[in-house]
Amino acid sequence: MLTKRIIPCLDIKDGRTVKGTNFVNLRDAGDPVELGALYARQGADELVFLDITATVEKRKTLSELANRISHHINIPFTVGGGIGSVQDVNILLENGADKISVNTAAYKNPRLINDLAKEFGSQCVVLAIDTRKEEDGEWYVYLNGGRTKTATKCTDWARQAVDLGAGEILLTSMNHDGTKQGFALDITCTLSTGLPVPVIASGGGGTMEHFVTVFNEGKADAALAASIFHFKEIAIPHLKEYLSSQSIAVRL
Repeated sequence: MLTKRIIPCLDIKDGRTVKGTNFVNLRDAGDPVELGALYARQGADELVFLDITATVEKRKTLSELANRISHHINIPFTVGGGIGSVQDVNILLENGADKISVNTAAYKNPRLINDLAKEFGSQCVVLAIDTRKEEDGEWYVYLNGGRTKTATKCTDWARQAVDLGAGEILLTSMNHDGTKQGFALDITCTLSTGLPVPVIASGGGGTMEHFVTVFNEGKADAALAASIFHFKEIAIPHLKEYLSSQSIAVRL
């Protein structure tokens, strides 16, 4: 049985870890390298570092940060934000990143996914999807850090991206982000059961029970969270012990 993964996410703005609610009202949460090293020691399975303003500000990739991270942690980590070319990814991987996450650039140029998968392998390419459930009950794709709505349904884009070579989906529900009211189980389950690649659930984790539910009902392969870890509301070792007690396979 494959173990379920717990993945702390560090949203980075101006070199600092930040966290907001529904993608706004950001507050400082500390140094990303120090936090990453702490989570690695505590038993996190992977880490995700997202430069949340890179695409908007048209800045280049996080090679310097990736290099610092790689010297301080010993678990796989994914880097995303402002990645738009094979060259961008090459630089990040050379600086120690294990995987990269693409979002807006991939939506605007879907061939990018194919190019990256061919060059580095699908296992390296994580497609991040920011999605919001609208009044018609459908989940739509949003771009540019949640600022720009598209007319594309989340399920359609996810399927297309996997066909192009994406090896994993990082699914963030904007409705649930930062609310700590639980993950978006319906869309998570739809993608997890409908796609041949792992799905990471993101947005809404607030209690240990929420993680049990997203694994059991949402069928997620991994669960990602930020503020509950950053602000020490839930410790990763305690979370994993609880999941194990609920018969969910995790790496202890």
